[in-house]
Amino acid sequence: MAMTYNKTQCVICNKDKITYLCEGCSKNFCLIDLTRHRQLLNEELRHIIDDYDQFKERFGEQKPNSHDLSLIDQINKWEIDSIDKIKQRAKNCREIVTELLQTSINDIEMEFNDLNEQLKQFQQENEFNEINLNYLRNELKKIRQELNNPSKTYIQQDSQSFINEISIISLEKKPKCNKWKQNGITVAGGNGKGQELNQLNRPAGIFIDKKKNVFIADNDNNRIVEWKYNAKEGQIIESINKQGNRMNHLNRPTDVIVDQQNHSIVIADHNNRRVIQWSNQNQQILIKNIDCYGLAMDKHGFLYVSDWKKDEVRRWKIGEYNNEGIIVAGGNKQGNELTQLNYPTFIFVDEDQTVYVSDRLNHRVMKWRKDAKEGIIVAGGNGQGKNINQLSHPRGVVVDDLGQVYVADSQNHRIMRWCEGKEEGEVVVDGNGKGENQSNRFTCPTGLSFDDEGNLYVADYNNHRIQKFEIIL
Repeated sequence: MAMTYNKTQCVICNKDKITYLCEGCSKNFCLIDLTRHRQLLNEELRHIIDDYDQFKERFGEQKPNSHDLSLIDQINKWEIDSIDKIKQRAKNCREIVTELLQTSINDIEMEFNDLNEQLKQFQQENEFNEINLNYLRNELKKIRQELNNPSKTYIQQDSQSFINEISIISLEKKPKCNKWKQNGITVAGGNGKGQELNQLNRPAGIFIDKKKNVFIADNDNNRIVEWKYNAKEGQIIESINKQGNRMNHLNRPTDVIVDQQNHSIVIADHNNRRVIQWSNQNQQILIKNIDCYGLAMDKHGFLYVSDWKKDEVRRWKIGEYNNEGIIVAGGNKQGNELTQLNYPTFIFVDEDQTVYVSDRLNHRVMKWRKDAKEGIIVAGGNGQGKNINQLSHPRGVVVDDLGQVYVADSQNHRIMRWCEGKEEGEVVVDGNGKGENQSNRFTCPTGLSFDDEGNLYVADYNNHRIQKFEIIL
């Protein structure tokens, strides 16, 4: 009697075979393609190990000197000037400086050793997947940032004493405040309102991929457009320029994100009240009956969606959309309390799964840490207005690695930056008021994004174009 097996389609050869699930990428492979898949993972691990070895060599060359000569010289001069009265204090300060520097060295070396052990373990056991590789990359990136951004230490003197007493103060490095050229470059649209391939009609959300291609939710054209780097016109990714609720139609899409690992596009199909996924010419409804507006995806693949009517943001685990998701911001009816939202639009999620929400009709941006019961105001929150401590109908929101919040201040026609804890923001682009088709003016900026080089992209909603502002290095 012949044995029977349950066969599924291999993601590579597309044939029905006995397949094996890779837990890292959640895809099914036949035995032959699984072997090739493992070979590719091994190659990626070798690249990470090579990167680790190169950086370790550089770290060895750049280890901080545990006796910073500049600080010790200042301490010695103070000791000589003050003679016997301050010798004991000088000794204490030297020990503090040495301890601070040595602690920094020890911490980084400990992280290196931990990472080295993990790399060895993965090599020896040959049990790893994409999740493990992403973890290793992030750990190496974190160590590199710690080395490149050491704490700042200086001498503080008390000038009121007969003998100036000193102490050692260690401060974190101040955030670098980037600046951008104030005249933007039109990278998509800019040829008037319309539905031709070189035109846009009220672009909303945007996404910039690693190749600097721009994906645009072309709102009033009911389509998603991909505008390749330096292209003169776009390519329609979704819909056929028709408004409707069929699978290949859209109705006022507000946001788009690209899942670059799975090579798929996720769309907030606003007026059809659904979130859909487009992949390899196939459309799939992920979430139904939701008044969606903004989208975000974290490094673990969780999908976040803002619901403007329920005044909340929910999160879904990748591949598990047949449930109501988990509320991660708002969800306490409409209002302006810290537990509430009022017409949430665009959202951003950082590496710690902290959610930032453009709380449009409260004229503020809210920060909700993972599992928090209420949010924190990180921009605006002082009523609608045009002062630098106010916002007016904020839309796009992006947060950089330093925690600085960038907001498309839509009705003030400007892009603002806010540092957490500050009561006022600062204008980083425009601020000159409403302007039609001028390189340094917006009319209702909406979507907001950065590329890998730090260049700023703005969806200039009523000027029907995407503007790129180059970073000043």
